Amino acid sequence: MKKYDRKIALDTETTGMNSTGCFYKNHKIIEIGAIEIIDGMFTGNNFHVYIQPNRSIDKKSFKIHGISDEFLLKKPEFRDIVKSFLAYVNNSTLIIHNSKFDVGFINYELSMLNLDVREISQYCKIVDTLSLARKLFPGKKKIV
Repeated sequence: MKKYDRKIALDTETTGMNSTGCFYKNHKIIEIGAIEIIDGMFTGNNFHVYIQPNRSIDKKSFKIHGISDEFLLKKPEFRDIVKSFLAYVNNSTLIIHNSKFDVGFINYELSMLNLDVREISQYCKIVDTLSLARKLFPGKKKIV
């Protein structure tokens, strides 16, 4: 298999966003979900994990995803899952809607650890479906 032949649709949920524009600073990832696609087919090789953020979840974010502080109490921390996550996405193309959001959070989490890797792009290629949709449908606010 050539590098980047694997495609992975990925999404995250987080503790919240800052109003300052730096949405990931001081907030954490609480869930990562990823689905592997090879030759246009779902393989069943999926990655899903809930993550203990060691901080409370904003009320606005809870209303979006419904994941509670109590639910996450005994879940692993990001540092506990980072190696398996990086191995899973290695040599793939991540397909992410609004990748600035998810990649910003992933890179922030990586920067908090004492690792050689600082950016997810060291492991994989990233395709942002939001920017693709904006190119295909300029001026549209909602694409059905």
